[in-house]
Amino acid sequence: MSGPDAETLARWVADARERTLTILDELDDAQLEVPPYLPTVNPFGWEFCHVAWFQDHFVLEHGLGQGATDPQAAQFFDSAAVGHERRWRQEPPSRQRVRSYLTAVCDRVLGALEKCEPSAELRDLVLLALFHEDMHVEAFTYMRQALGLPPPSSAAPFAGAAAPAPEGDVEVPGGAFRLGAESDDGFAFDNERLAHAVELAPCRIARVPVSQSELAAFLDDGGYERLELWSPAGWRWRQALSVEHPLYWKRDGEDGWLRRRYDEWLPVESELPAVHVSWYEADAWCRWAGRRLPSETEWEAAAAAEIAGGTLAARKRAHPWGEAPPDAELANLDARVIGCVPRGAHAAGDTPQGCRQLCGNVWEWTASTFEPYPGFAPGAYADYSEPWFGARKVLRGGCWATRGRMLRNTLRNFFTPDRRDVYAGFRTCAP
Repeated sequence: MSGPDAETLARWVADARERTLTILDELDDAQLEVPPYLPTVNPFGWEFCHVAWFQDHFVLEHGLGQGATDPQAAQFFDSAAVGHERRWRQEPPSRQRVRSYLTAVCDRVLGALEKCEPSAELRDLVLLALFHEDMHVEAFTYMRQALGLPPPSSAAPFAGAAAPAPEGDVEVPGGAFRLGAESDDGFAFDNERLAHAVELAPCRIARVPVSQSELAAFLDDGGYERLELWSPAGWRWRQALSVEHPLYWKRDGEDGWLRRRYDEWLPVESELPAVHVSWYEADAWCRWAGRRLPSETEWEAAAAAEIAGGTLAARKRAHPWGEAPPDAELANLDARVIGCVPRGAHAAGDTPQGCRQLCGNVWEWTASTFEPYPGFAPGAYADYSEPWFGARKVLRGGCWATRGRMLRNTLRNFFTPDRRDVYAGFRTCAP
């Protein structure tokens, strides 16, 4: 697979930077310069300039051998050199500096793409920086949620009608399965390679993720107070932070619950997937329900494996529905809609076996710890994966704010099990 040509790359680069600049323009000066400290996110101004520095460093300096657009930027905005607490202590960049840096770097990259068809190495560096920016744009959406700011302007309320969510499980037969990205699959992050053979036992995975009302039932049944439902680490986390209910939830009278979506409070909705759920909470819910989280191998097999004659075939799909790239009919992506849509929506994106919304809506926790695949080698961005092996849990599938152009069945996301500010939910397997 050769990957996108120069014209497509340029269109994607321009689109990503336009989305970033739109987010910048939607923040007032106080939000940009002096946001309240949060240990899990970065100051807005730092994060914007980090996006520009990353593209400057990897595409212009490394890919094209050109000089840095801002030679001083690395000492302030290189994430490997500037720790989290220092990012908050630094003087925040002015709006003018943020905008001019983002614009200047992008203009230089677009100018280079106009002059040549990129080599495979340069194309991968452009895609690395592009997808890095897409990830940060997604992070901006949950930073806004954490701060109670209005939703991004790209998103509109869900206006469609959805059928009831499908019930039950899908049977995934056992057999040999190739986990991960193959060498000829085009761009992939370093942690997706190398594809390797694993032996998969048969399993049954839910057709849809767990809903908000199902999470509320766990809560109302005393799930947050029952030690036997929690792992030792999860119980310590719950006690240390006095976690008594899902994040952004509050009581609505004696019997109901409200959840905050950006700057408004809404009733818990039975047909929307649970979101802003930590791995610890998902794990405890599974014990309560007599279920379990899927391994990432089971999740990828459900999303990608072709089944022939009741067994796993060698061929894998790029996306749950097939080879076609994601669009608005197939999945809830690209921040088109404010938040999640009903679990019955996007039937066109089902797998042939009937799993729905494996792509988009919510990232899905798996049981798997984030570890390297056999033969792992760090990519150009050496700090992307290797420092985090062994300490995080794997999530799959993307969420409503993930850009569709970066998604494929082999993509691995990874967060510490306590994180619940991200757009994470979960689906389950039969025990």
